[in-house]
Amino acid sequence: MQAFAVLVAVTLTVVAAGLAVRTVVSMISLIRLGQPAVGRTDRPATRTATMLRETFGHSRMLQWTLVGAAHWFVFVGFGFLFLTLATAYGQVFSPSFALPLIGHWAPFEWLTEIIAWLMLVSIGVLIAVRQRNHPDRVGRRSRFSGSTMWQAYYVEWTIVGVGLCIIGLRALEHALQRAQGEDPSWVHFPLTWFVGAAFDELAIPTLETAIVLLALFKIVISMAWLITIALNPTMGVAWHRFSVFFNVWFKRNATGEVALGALLPMHSRGKPVDFEDPAEDDVFGVGVVENFTWKGLLDFSTCTECGRCQSQCPAWNTGKPLSPKLLIMSLRDHAAAKAPYLLAGGGLDAEGNERATAEQLAGVPESAIAEAARPLVGTLEQNGVIDPEVLWSCTTCGACVEQCPVDIEHVDHILDLRRFQVLIESSFPSEANSLLKNLESKQNPWGMQPAARTAWVEEVDFPVRVFGMDGEDTIPADVEYLFWVGCAGALDDRAKKTTKAFAELLHIAGVQFMVLGEGEACSGDPARRLGNEFVYAMLAQQNVETLNEVGARTIVATCPHCFNTLANEYPQLGGHYDVIHHTQLLARLVAEGRLLPVTPVDELVTYHDPCYLGRHNKIYTPPREVLAGVPQLRTQEMHRCKERGFCCGAGGARMWMEERIGKRINHDRVDEALALEPDVISTACPFCLVMLSDSVDQRKAAGEVAESVGVVDVSQLLLRSVRTPAKAP
Repeated sequence: MQAFAVLVAVTLTVVAAGLAVRTVVSMISLIRLGQPAVGRTDRPATRTATMLRETFGHSRMLQWTLVGAAHWFVFVGFGFLFLTLATAYGQVFSPSFALPLIGHWAPFEWLTEIIAWLMLVSIGVLIAVRQRNHPDRVGRRSRFSGSTMWQAYYVEWTIVGVGLCIIGLRALEHALQRAQGEDPSWVHFPLTWFVGAAFDELAIPTLETAIVLLALFKIVISMAWLITIALNPTMGVAWHRFSVFFNVWFKRNATGEVALGALLPMHSRGKPVDFEDPAEDDVFGVGVVENFTWKGLLDFSTCTECGRCQSQCPAWNTGKPLSPKLLIMSLRDHAAAKAPYLLAGGGLDAEGNERATAEQLAGVPESAIAEAARPLVGTLEQNGVIDPEVLWSCTTCGACVEQCPVDIEHVDHILDLRRFQVLIESSFPSEANSLLKNLESKQNPWGMQPAARTAWVEEVDFPVRVFGMDGEDTIPADVEYLFWVGCAGALDDRAKKTTKAFAELLHIAGVQFMVLGEGEACSGDPARRLGNEFVYAMLAQQNVETLNEVGARTIVATCPHCFNTLANEYPQLGGHYDVIHHTQLLARLVAEGRLLPVTPVDELVTYHDPCYLGRHNKIYTPPREVLAGVPQLRTQEMHRCKERGFCCGAGGARMWMEERIGKRINHDRVDEALALEPDVISTACPFCLVMLSDSVDQRKAAGEVAESVGVVDVSQLLLRSVRTPAKAP
């Protein structure tokens, strides 16, 4: 029996190791086919610290406390209890085997048993969570909808089997020592001695045979798992245990910040694209899977199909076809299926021409060649990997990136796909045509004349300094802030109320500010998020030149999209400025006593976090500080707030596209707000203001909401309290 056990253990291990090495080499070879990823190796010490914090500290996983804690014990058990697998190999040869030095060391034995029991309890919790949220039970709302369930079941029950084997082997070791005349102390078997007591009546040969067989069973379970994942390179639920360390280390931000901030500039073969003089072989965006960077291909291999991204996605939650998880899974499966073709030298050039020769493709499976022929973005009839409706449903809100425990960069990949569709295929929603034409011709999304940008100035009863009106060549030294009004703030009637309220607050506080007026153009955010990097570059470069010429130093913006672009993206074009959001400045002015909210505002308000202020830039506190400073103003948070805030539906240029599938995102958000029965819904973004107002107005028209319910900017609420009421005559 023992000889048979040794033969099985050794043979199975050799086969498993060989298959695993072959698969790892193949996966690495595929990842290396990706394009260069710029800026992924800076600050190695910081990256290492971030990786250790996120993996061993589970800092991202613990955003969901129960699941995160349970996963931590499974994670630790998977790593630490590898030593028990080494012990099992020794026990196949000798039932009394123990690891040298530490095998009978009490601290090691305590850790082994504590971790084994906690791992069993924790995997039980995770199994229960999966069953409670099973797609068959809750349908589309399940974060596991679309996940490969058998793989998760297999991994979970493998962990259960390994944990039971560890407990069983420890119990048999206890019984064997007693049968051999020893009196093992509970100190060495703290949590298994009572299990071992059940085997006290067994003879020594029987106990030794049981140990050999159970040790072999543990090896079989472990090696079967390794063989299974080696034969399934797309089994992210297992492979992420290895790839996550690298994926986190190479993440965008070395410090571990999950704020998206800037969109990465468009690169081709590792070099920035020069739109004024592009190279002949430049690739604009991603049209074939090998045009993703190697970090993108690593992202695809790391997805564990947990569905956290899916559970938070506003598109998926309102019936749209986009699931960040399913998108990544589709790209992963496509890359893996196409891998034999690519590794044989196949692939397409920038114009879509075949690169491989017939000789190179001679040994490539027909399935891989067929996979290579599929368009990366295409309808069901076109056999596309990603349906266009999936691609254009994204609001770029960043909820997926915020929630992903393995640091997948979904938004970057979606926008790379959009770039190719817009710049090369000229394929995008038809209604976006007007947006792009207006941006090119009038430098604003609405196509209004530049003179309209200062119309709001004539509507206020205090002076507003407009650059150039007094013949300035540069911003005067006494100007504390350049107020970047933005297109919506200058041209949309609802957003103009925010502009005027904020300007009046600055006037009351004695803050010297100036606006550019007609010298201001769209920041370029809508064009860039749509995928038109060319139009963005044109607008952004124009603004950077203007800001540099006028000597802009400190800029304040009421629009989070403008704020994000000026602060995080203009530095890519040589525009380096100190940029703050208007809620940050207002909170500071209140704290300094330059603004004194004294008039009570006896209303209940719920605050909506703009995605580009919150998740993209981690600004959550200042707006709430402003609201907290208003006397008698009562605030109540929506269920989905701050890091888990729900999008209004306007981001990613969606504000200028029709929403024809499922429930409108702004309606879903407003329904959540109205459930609190607020007097006011407040926000700090003109896009959010428009989207939420539209939804509330529709409900008012239908008689579902009281006419008194309003949607206002934080600055408008503050102004109501700061402005002294008119005295009675």
